[in-house]
Amino acid sequence: MKPETLLVIDLEATCWGDQRTPDCEPQSVENMEVIELGCALATREGKVLDSQSFLVRPTRYPVLSRFCTELTSITQAMIAEAPDYRAAIQSLNNWLGSPAEDFRWCSWGNYDRLHLLAQSQSDGARPLPLAYPHLNLKRLWRRTTGQKKQTGLSSALAFHDLSFEGNHHRGVDDARNIARLLPFMDWSLESELLTPPELAK
Repeated sequence: MKPETLLVIDLEATCWGDQRTPDCEPQSVENMEVIELGCALATREGKVLDSQSFLVRPTRYPVLSRFCTELTSITQAMIAEAPDYRAAIQSLNNWLGSPAEDFRWCSWGNYDRLHLLAQSQSDGARPLPLAYPHLNLKRLWRRTTGQKKQTGLSSALAFHDLSFEGNHHRGVDDARNIARLLPFMDWSLESELLTPPELAK
């Protein structure tokens, strides 16, 4: 993989309309489970080189809520035959291959990094991206444009006269749309905004 390649990750997870699990716990990265790992490999100029959706079968709360399905368009049938989290992470690692030494992965905001870390620790998985620095693209975009309030993905796209392509809240479509914002980033700020690796290689 070339050093200038970035991996954009966007997660979708189990969720509920009242933001509480079936056990009445407030939903959080500790009890929500990933149901899709949406990935896009792209250049800093925004060219998408490859993209992939890795669906995941949740095990703690295996039945998706109607709210979750309506939000993400991911149905029960779609995840019924999907692998569990550890197997899905292995598929992601196999797809990613051997990243370059100065590889970066990124997401829109910090949620995806925190959820990936929390579930990986809980389930005993070792995603390759966590062994490399993470870049919060929302933070970089805000620093670049000076925007403080309207910083959602759709708002950021609209700021550059772009409309969302695909389905909102589908991980792979979100990842590809995030990649469309890469040409508008001030990459001279990158090094000061990186989060260090969270797993040893």
